[in-house]
Order: sequence, then C-alpha cells, then structure tokens
Amino acid sequence: MTDPRRVVRELVRAHGRTYAEEAGIRLRDTPQPLYRLLVLAVLLSARIRASVAVATARALHEAGMRDPRRMTQAGRQRRVNALGEGGYRRYDERTATLLGDGADLVTHRWGGDLRRLRQEAHGDSGELRRLLQEVPGLGPAGADIFLREVQRVWPEVGPHLDDKALSGARRLGLPTDPDQLLEAAGDTEPAVLAAALVRAALAKEVAEDTLRRAA
Repeated sequence: MTDPRRVVRELVRAHGRTYAEEAGIRLRDTPQPLYRLLVLAVLLSARIRASVAVATARALHEAGMRDPRRMTQAGRQRRVNALGEGGYRRYDERTATLLGDGADLVTHRWGGDLRRLRQEAHGDSGELRRLLQEVPGLGPAGADIFLREVQRVWPEVGPHLDDKALSGARRLGLPTDPDQLLEAAGDTEPAVLAAALVRAALAKEVAEDTLRRAA
C-alpha cells in the first residue's frame, strides 16, 4: 500500500493550487476579494467545467465587475457578455440574473461587505454555511466551495474538507476521515489540500498521475 503521506505530497506538489488563485484572486479578509470568491463559488456551482468557471470569473473581473456595486451597475446585458467571453454560454442568461440578484442581496443585507456575514454567523461554520445559501445561485455545494477556499482567511471555518474533497481522497485510496487526511498532509494548508483533492475528484487523470508519481 502506498504511503498516504507520499500520495498527498505528490498531489499537492502537482495540483495544490486553490481555485481562487487560479482565478487571479489574492484572497484577503477584505470586501473585494471575498466578493470575487463568492462570485467564483456561484460560477463553480453549475454543471460546467471548473476551468470555464475560473476563466469566467476572470472575465467578469476584467470587465470591472469586481464588487457588488459594480456588478449591479453593469446591467444584465454586460454581465451576459462577460459570461459569454469566459465561455459560460450555456448558463449565461440565468447566471447573469443570479449575479445581479446576489449583488443586490450582498449590498442591502451586508453593506457590500461579506465580513458582516461572517459576523452574523458568530463563528459558527454551520450557520455561515446556512447564510451563504441565501445568496442566489448558491446551494449546499456552492456554500462548500466558498468555505473550502475562505478557510484560508477565516480560520474558524477550517479545517473544511467537504464531500467533494473526500470523494477525491477516496479515488486516491486515501483515508476519508478528515483527521487522518490532515495528519497525512502535514503542514499543507487545509484550503490547498481541499482544492487538490477536489481536482482529483473531478479528473480521473489527476488521480492516476498522482498515484503513478507516488508509487
């Protein structure tokens, strides 16, 4: 049996990049990057390739829609156009509406600052997960996407290894107990571990390449 620590090391070495990093988001506990992460979570929630969702998040940012106010002011057609540029054509009309509605909610309920959502949850990750699902376009899976990434700057969330991450562990023959996974990961950040495991869950070739390298 291959040493789990070696498997995790090879996985993280080749695929240990968070989706926020891939989308060009320098994640900090400040309003704009947190909002951009929320948008990314909405985009990743659809049944579409992660690479397309990431490219679309970049396209929205490049079109200036980097905070709730600008997202609202852009108008629906500009949102549709940016979504199309990112390759998000299958869901562009519906998602343009969801992003507009979500921007309105974040603006009116939390003053455009998701740190207020964090405060409303009072350090309870379960409550935070529930509140996130009030955002249009975010169901349980979308909330988990946000939490997997935001644990880098909201430590009370972590370690957050959701069902998708654990399915990646299963594909790699790793333990599916979060504590055992974290032990095998050593000093690897939980957000990085989670993202790498999700990549293994989404792409069989990632798991096969990792196991080959770890053998």
